[in-house]
Amino acid sequence: MSAIQNPENYLTRRVLSMEESQTMRITGLAKKMKAEGKDVVSLSAGEPDFPTPNFVNEAGIAAIKAGFTRYTQNSGIPELKAAIQAKLSRENGLCYDASEIIVSNGGKQTLINAILALVEEGDEVIIPAPYWVSFPEMVRLAGGTPVTVTCTGETGYKMTPEQLEAAITPNTKALIINSPSNPSGAVYSEQEVRALMQVLEGKGIFVISDEMYDRITYGREPFSPGMVDSMRDWVIVSNGVSKTYSMTGWRIGYLAGPEWLIKACDKIQSQTTSNPNSIAQKAAVAALQGDQSIVEERRKEFQKRRDYMYKALNEIPGVQAALPEGAFYIFPSVKGVLGKTLGGNVMNTSADVAEYLLLEHNVATVPGDAFGSPENLRLSYAASIDELKIAVERIRNAFS
Repeated sequence: MSAIQNPENYLTRRVLSMEESQTMRITGLAKKMKAEGKDVVSLSAGEPDFPTPNFVNEAGIAAIKAGFTRYTQNSGIPELKAAIQAKLSRENGLCYDASEIIVSNGGKQTLINAILALVEEGDEVIIPAPYWVSFPEMVRLAGGTPVTVTCTGETGYKMTPEQLEAAITPNTKALIINSPSNPSGAVYSEQEVRALMQVLEGKGIFVISDEMYDRITYGREPFSPGMVDSMRDWVIVSNGVSKTYSMTGWRIGYLAGPEWLIKACDKIQSQTTSNPNSIAQKAAVAALQGDQSIVEERRKEFQKRRDYMYKALNEIPGVQAALPEGAFYIFPSVKGVLGKTLGGNVMNTSADVAEYLLLEHNVATVPGDAFGSPENLRLSYAASIDELKIAVERIRNAFS
């Protein structure tokens, strides 16, 4: 049988309109180079370098031994929903019934479920930039139009009420907000969140709040839009166990919001993946209900790394970094390097800089182009201090 000619002609517009995840692409290339024996320091992956806590692993093993390996309720087992309810109340001040919560196969699925339930062709979704790489692609997949609002270092990479007001049109369906932020580490204060919600109040615009990094902060506590009483019915909160408990591979995320929307997400999930992994659900119960001291220990270690990276990067000519308030990323501007010739090539964009650092100096970063900020790089400090020191020295040499 002959090969299909021009196979892209057979793909849907929704797929062709999407971009590949740059974080996954760079991480994959770095792993390939490591496998080839190259001494690569990877600061590209969006996952903690700590192992899953032992008590969480033990809960998963116990679930296997007990034969808890069959289908569960599509939206998650009752005991996990109860643990999520307790967590949201205890740590975020949010009160939801079990019927207002759905557990999914990771935070990505919770978000795409909500977007598919709300957004269709003709709808616009406001997304502050820098943004997590998947936000605009998910909106496009649903047939909607992402409307990006550029936020600069002058505002702490956070959207102002004036910017939000200016971005709203009759077609605006939702706002996606991510605090603490991937990639910038910015955290919106209570005052800042309330100011944004005041702009949206009474306009019939939904808020999808990605709060995946809510336990990894440094001085400023995040404030959920769900805490604003007047917007309670318009806010959808997404979270999970991936970052807080080093459970990225377990794939457990959860969504909390109005019951009618959760039912719609349940319907979508029932026809796509069905229930999340049964064993991982038991492990997630243990994570949320177990000893939380390990979370604080790891947060303190992340803070040490953050402080080192902030100081070290700002000492490199051409690099300017803001101090992250949360998550485990730093998002320095490399504007001072752009336009220069390094390694025989002109650095026109941050993608050029990231490629140069990886191929010529064995440091994997993610270009800011992927996050809507073409003058920046995202560096993950989910690596040991020794690795971070090596990476910084290589970047210093590369830019000198």
